[in-house]
Amino acid sequence: MKHTLTKVAALLFGVAILLTGQGLQGTLIPTRAGLENFSTVTIGIIGACYFLGFTIGCLRGGVLLRSVGHVRVFAAMTAAASAAPLVLGLWADPLLWGVLRFITGFCFAVLFIVIESWLNGCTSNESRGGVFSVYIFITLTVMALGQLMMLMYDPRDLELFVVASILVSSASIPVVLSRSEAPEKPKEVRIDLRRLFRISPSGATSCFAAGMTNGSFWAISAIFATQITGDIDSAAWYMTSGVIGGAICQWPLGLLSDRMDRRRVLSAAALGAAVVSAVIVLFGARLPELSLMLLGALWGGMSFPLYSVAVALTNDRAESDENVRVSSGLLLLFGIGAVIGPVLASVVMGAMGPQGLYVFSGAVHLLLFGYLNQRKSNRSPVPIEQRKDFSTALACAQTASTVYESGPKDDVA
Repeated sequence: MKHTLTKVAALLFGVAILLTGQGLQGTLIPTRAGLENFSTVTIGIIGACYFLGFTIGCLRGGVLLRSVGHVRVFAAMTAAASAAPLVLGLWADPLLWGVLRFITGFCFAVLFIVIESWLNGCTSNESRGGVFSVYIFITLTVMALGQLMMLMYDPRDLELFVVASILVSSASIPVVLSRSEAPEKPKEVRIDLRRLFRISPSGATSCFAAGMTNGSFWAISAIFATQITGDIDSAAWYMTSGVIGGAICQWPLGLLSDRMDRRRVLSAAALGAAVVSAVIVLFGARLPELSLMLLGALWGGMSFPLYSVAVALTNDRAESDENVRVSSGLLLLFGIGAVIGPVLASVVMGAMGPQGLYVFSGAVHLLLFGYLNQRKSNRSPVPIEQRKDFSTALACAQTASTVYESGPKDDVA
């Protein structure tokens, strides 16, 4: 694996720069929107626009790659994605922000397709799980670092938007100049959501629920932290704590699911996230700031791994030639949830105050817990010796690289 990592070092360096800028925007935009007195519902809709653009980018990005190739697409998408934060910083208009976040989501989906298909093309089956684990670790780490860059300048001013733009545009330098061969053009994949629910209702439902709660976290948790603590800087620390919690618990929960019924791990994580949400709702406003950050980390540790374990669960029951198609469909379900979740959560938050975010999160996780427990009594688990390793499933469950333009109708599973 060391030789493979050497080949993709320039690409991973570009990823680190790119996602640092993305992490900064994830905290900066809802915080600045709150300072501009956008309503909570408006902020939720702006967050949903990003995930709507991301979902469409996943579905349509393959057309661009087949037309002009990976390097040109990467250069074009970084240019567009780096221009968006500059415009955001210049004009505080909700409609304009929604459009720009849609464009940003589309660009990042296509960028992930380029990055991950490049990584896939440079790795063998034996090293893919390890390489992608490094990739995911880098992703979570630098996004946390980007969120902390909020502390550099006042979010009311233009500087942080300029920093985000510089980071995104600079990411193209090591990627475009990389000596690694460009990967082959992506294959066509048709997504069949009905087939997903036939393969694993628990896995498909968990991915949708994870999209609703995780999308809500990214869209409006910065507003929650600011309103609860009264301190703008707390938004950066709070979101960072959630991401760090998710990074720490990703592998332990995944490896635990290799040794027992994955539905038990999913239901335990869903219940844990619901309990943490209830604690935040009941006591969050009265807790010291450090305790609130620790609760945010614990919530992230329970909620963020749901998607990866759900992908592993579904792939256990899929045919060997269905893994890419299955993972593509699960990502689409996650994206749909991430579009719906921020809107619903912002409505609850507008009615109940900042704790409404975790009323929504707790309700979704509790419903998921009940559904998973009901499903466990209807179907026996896949024997451990017949399962795919969590690392193998994780290598299939990438952010966007397995979702491409639909093929001909006779390709339907």
